[in-house]
Amino acid sequence: MAAKAGDNPDSLMTLATIFCLRNLRKTMCYQGFRNKLCLRSDIFLPSEICDKLVNTYMELVHTDSNFEPEESFFQLFSDPCSTRLTRVQLREDFVRDRDLEAIQKQDLIELHLTYCNSLSSRSLKSLISFRETLVSLCLFGCNHIFYRKGGAPLACNEDTEDEEEESPASRQALETDFNFQGFNRLRLLNLGGLPDEVDAETLLKPLKSLTSLDLSNVQLLGTAFLTQWKDRLASLVLYNVDLSEELVSTIMEMVNLRHLDISRESRRTSKFKMSRKILTAIVQRLVNLVSLDISGHIMLDNCTVPHIEEAMGRPSIEPCKSSIYPFQELKRPLQFLGLYDTTLCNVTHIPAYKVTGSKNEEQVLNAIEAYTEFRPELAHRAINQLFDIARIQHCSQLLRALQLVIAALKCHKYDKSIQVTGSAALFYLTNTEYRSDQSVRLRREVIQVVLNGMEQYQEVTVQRNCCLTLCNFSIPEELEFQYSRVNQLLLKILEPARQDESIQRIAVHLCNALVCQVDNHHKEAVGKMGFVKTMLNLIQKKLQDRTCDQVMEFSWSALWNITDETPDNCQMFLNCRGMSLFLECLQEFPDKQELHRNMLGLLGNVAEVKALRPQLLTPQFITVFSNLLDSKADGIEVSYNACGVLSHIMFDGPAVWSMEDPRRDSVMDKMMDAIQSWDVSSRRNINYRSFEPILRLLPQSIAPVSQHWATWALYNLVSVYPSKYCPLLIKEGGISLLEKVLELESSHPETKDMASKVMEACETFKEDPMESNNGQEVNFGQRG
Repeated sequence: MAAKAGDNPDSLMTLATIFCLRNLRKTMCYQGFRNKLCLRSDIFLPSEICDKLVNTYMELVHTDSNFEPEESFFQLFSDPCSTRLTRVQLREDFVRDRDLEAIQKQDLIELHLTYCNSLSSRSLKSLISFRETLVSLCLFGCNHIFYRKGGAPLACNEDTEDEEEESPASRQALETDFNFQGFNRLRLLNLGGLPDEVDAETLLKPLKSLTSLDLSNVQLLGTAFLTQWKDRLASLVLYNVDLSEELVSTIMEMVNLRHLDISRESRRTSKFKMSRKILTAIVQRLVNLVSLDISGHIMLDNCTVPHIEEAMGRPSIEPCKSSIYPFQELKRPLQFLGLYDTTLCNVTHIPAYKVTGSKNEEQVLNAIEAYTEFRPELAHRAINQLFDIARIQHCSQLLRALQLVIAALKCHKYDKSIQVTGSAALFYLTNTEYRSDQSVRLRREVIQVVLNGMEQYQEVTVQRNCCLTLCNFSIPEELEFQYSRVNQLLLKILEPARQDESIQRIAVHLCNALVCQVDNHHKEAVGKMGFVKTMLNLIQKKLQDRTCDQVMEFSWSALWNITDETPDNCQMFLNCRGMSLFLECLQEFPDKQELHRNMLGLLGNVAEVKALRPQLLTPQFITVFSNLLDSKADGIEVSYNACGVLSHIMFDGPAVWSMEDPRRDSVMDKMMDAIQSWDVSSRRNINYRSFEPILRLLPQSIAPVSQHWATWALYNLVSVYPSKYCPLLIKEGGISLLEKVLELESSHPETKDMASKVMEACETFKEDPMESNNGQEVNFGQRG
């Protein structure tokens, strides 16, 4: 059997790393002075393990809400005699100055800091400590690292107060004493988003051996300084840097460039027009290029061959057939060509193996892949285009599409635009059309990022998209691994008194599905989260609006499910004015059959709890239940459930019946009449997981009508659904209890007759277990 998409298991290294990080005190560490986390003295960890620990730790912090960060985690790597770090990737505001200070004795080779806005110029001092070993450095989006906190100089006291640590760096106190003097081994540098106040030329001047430089979104006062690396630079990224003739001329001198990126976010912001002459010069002068990105540029029309001419033949990547004139001079196809948000991506013959653009699914996926990490504004647009492909057309590269969207959502957890478009795309990429091709592992990854989005954003669009995506999964089975978390998030959505109607409807539907056919300990746990109170609040709100809609019906259905064989939840229902709301709904909506069925099903659960039955034994409630015996709503269901409630009450005997009106005998007579009126072959909108509440009513003589109702229920179920309910009845010891019914003199003759037929049906089933009632059996919703 072929593996499904995304089914590759994690490596043993990954699994062991995650286990250690979740159990630091049981594996590598102990609790030291003042609860400080300390590394055990007999531990020595090489760089391969230390790098994995730190980088996985950062991923867990950002993607797993159940993971608890450790205040002193980075202190574990303070001593290079016991731990060795070489390649570290840190991101987002979670990273503090003290974290870099903790590891400043390490001989780092790579340090990637991305969007670390909590870092101040204190971290520049830590960078200096890595200057002799650092080969690759990224400071992308670290907007405050070149500014002092409170005006403190760079050589500040190492014992800076913790209170200062938490305050943002002041944008007024620019650090002027730092440059890259002494970083002699540095080859790869990313300064994307460098503040305008920082002079890039002065900062970079000491670096003599750079081979890769990223100055995305950097304002360059001059460009001549770039020529100091003209013989060494292999990669130059100038995304969103304003092009000029001077800069283009400077770029042409860098003859060893293999990767050049002069792209822009959008044509709308571009003043520079990309001409055939400039593209030709790039191809002719930079002969070593294998990767070029000119996305977002306005292209002059003379760049492409006439449409009639280029439409001939199948699409080709051969340079000589290129639809873009300047690229006909390439010696070989480019490995990568960025044409996103340009007219060139629409031509037929493009001489590159991988092209970004918006013409087709391949180009869009390439764009998401290329731009997610450092250009969320472009990734957002590309994901939006993928959304259209999945919604209107068909996504042919499902695994890749899902993995790229998941990666974008993980990488930009705090970017609302990515979360909106990503969650919308996931809804279409996980629907029934694609489901059979997806592995359990991949679908779980989707669930994780969806829940991350729900957790981070209370905004209507994100919440709706995430809830809709969850509806594509088998509930509760596929959500059980995150059962507590998803319930908490849904209840949080339903807290506001005036929630968006569509979100409310979807969230209540999910809540109902989540408590349907799960173990009782799950229901009890969800009950303690406030589930019962939340549902009753929704019902109260609908009553105030005099509206009986899906939210109202789903809320009662959810209460029916969550109270099934869970006395604590039944008690909560009573404590939260549940019976008052029942009466109000009955009075306000006398003709809503589905509503009545759900409410009576719930009250059947309450009536099964002996300690709670006295609260139902009032003239008002008994009269209501007695009147509902005559209901024809939803077939026999409302009448059946009302009779079930009364059967449990009658089972407590005449001693507890203290009221004069209605009389116990008259209610029992009415119950018997109702049972006689039901068709035993009725198909049912109910699903029993256990017969225990019914079976306890069989071997007794205190309330023969209760015994009669219980026997009718079993007779109906084993007759209509033998393959489902005969095994259940046999398993739970029902046959011996039915034999006792036959032995009791108090049992009605009709009761004994039905008991015999139930036993015969089970015997027949044992002899012919393939019997399935002509294949008509179906699965209904949970019995409340």
